[in-house]
Amino acid sequence: MVELHLSTSLILCIFFPVFLFILAKIKTKLKILSSSSPSSKLPKSYPIFGSFLAILKNKERFVQWTSDIVTSTPNLTFPLHRTFGRKIIITANAAVVEHILNSNFINYEKGHFFRGNLRDFLGDGIFNADGDKWKFQRQISSHEFNTKSLRKFVENVVDSELSDRLIPILNRAAAEKTVIDFQDILQRFAFDNVCKIAFGYDPAYLSPSLPPEKFAVAFDKAVKLSTERFTSFIPNFWKIKKALDVGSEKQLRIAVNQVREFAKEIIREKKQEEIDRKSVDLLSRFLSSGHSDEDFVADIVISFILAGRDSTSAALTWFFWLLSNNPEVENEIIKEINEKSEVKEMIYIHASLCETMRLYPPVPIDIKAASDDDVLPDGTVVKKGMRVTYHPYAMGRVEKVWGKDWPEFRPARWLRREAAEEEKWSTFVNRDQYTYPVFQAGPRICLGKEMAFMQMKRLVAGVVRRFKVVPVVVEGAEPVFISDLTAKMKGGFPVRIEARGQEGC
Repeated sequence: MVELHLSTSLILCIFFPVFLFILAKIKTKLKILSSSSPSSKLPKSYPIFGSFLAILKNKERFVQWTSDIVTSTPNLTFPLHRTFGRKIIITANAAVVEHILNSNFINYEKGHFFRGNLRDFLGDGIFNADGDKWKFQRQISSHEFNTKSLRKFVENVVDSELSDRLIPILNRAAAEKTVIDFQDILQRFAFDNVCKIAFGYDPAYLSPSLPPEKFAVAFDKAVKLSTERFTSFIPNFWKIKKALDVGSEKQLRIAVNQVREFAKEIIREKKQEEIDRKSVDLLSRFLSSGHSDEDFVADIVISFILAGRDSTSAALTWFFWLLSNNPEVENEIIKEINEKSEVKEMIYIHASLCETMRLYPPVPIDIKAASDDDVLPDGTVVKKGMRVTYHPYAMGRVEKVWGKDWPEFRPARWLRREAAEEEKWSTFVNRDQYTYPVFQAGPRICLGKEMAFMQMKRLVAGVVRRFKVVPVVVEGAEPVFISDLTAKMKGGFPVRIEARGQEGC
């Protein structure tokens, strides 16, 4: 083993200087060649290196860069050439999305690349599984998510976290005129919620002192470091680091061990309790159904925590930023809150959340891999093993779908009035799931979609009724959009909280 480590280190020491030297020479040459070429949004591709330099240049804004490219192409699809002849198909074409997520679903799986990068963290959980493993988990999860008792439990958890923790923290911030990171606050809110729903465990991450809860910190680190595997420019280089147990891979191993051991510890404790089918949290439900293997149950629960925490908090963070720049929308929401007592009837809030996720989807891009050769509806040829990426972020920016006003935050595009003379919006107009695949689509459409909307709408109504959220940024300046496994604001979302004067007004 020592000899293996030494030889691998020697190879790395020799390889990298040579690689960087060759790259510098090629970069200089490419600058000369490209200086006389006409400008184009399609990145230039060269033998062996593909579009490596363009990808490197846009590494920090890969989502926005590829969105600009794909929305500029006639069929909303283009091939991105990687190093060593690898090619990824990127699409914002709804017909192609329907093809890969539904009509030819069997041919497009998560694939070895995706599963391999996330296996240490998510294991064979539902969001990282294919084939029979996925089908089995989907069946048992679908049954649990469709129970009235779970929906009622989720409502109670959200209301408790809102009234007992979030509102007091915002009251204090308003009274003391302090600046808080609202992105962090919303992530803490969502983390407490999903842990209660998934485990029946309260991490109290949104306690007044905003403590660095061990499980949450390890979970965050595992997400970030797992994501870094996807952005490596040298294929599978992370596997060498993992074999050597160095750098980010060593940190990932430690973080994942903490997350999984914590999950298993809670599973063991649950097994000691008297649980039955009336138990409400997901873990109790799985165990009472006879699914007692610790690794299997841990995989499922960790996957649900990832989806439940990051997606809702990401959507809400961008919602409050958009709201601060659109006072007319804020006024409409306040009006709706005053007029309607039931959150489920607040269709303008629902439309505002949909409009938020059109512009800033929590999962901005998603990857599938072809199990066999195929031809996409737009004529693009796909070879076995090739990755096909559909792009929800770009799909929300397609002018021929959303109109010339697509850059505007306009919840009304999701609503209609029954009569022209009516003042109130009466009907929510949903969009085709393949045109708006924010919650995936087809057989893998998100099981928690309705619960996510319920949580977000209750939080929006509870917060906007009492407070105005004011960003501490240059007016109109857009925060930097970044993406790990889900979308975030770079550097957080600093805000001031202002009380509206009359609580409940």
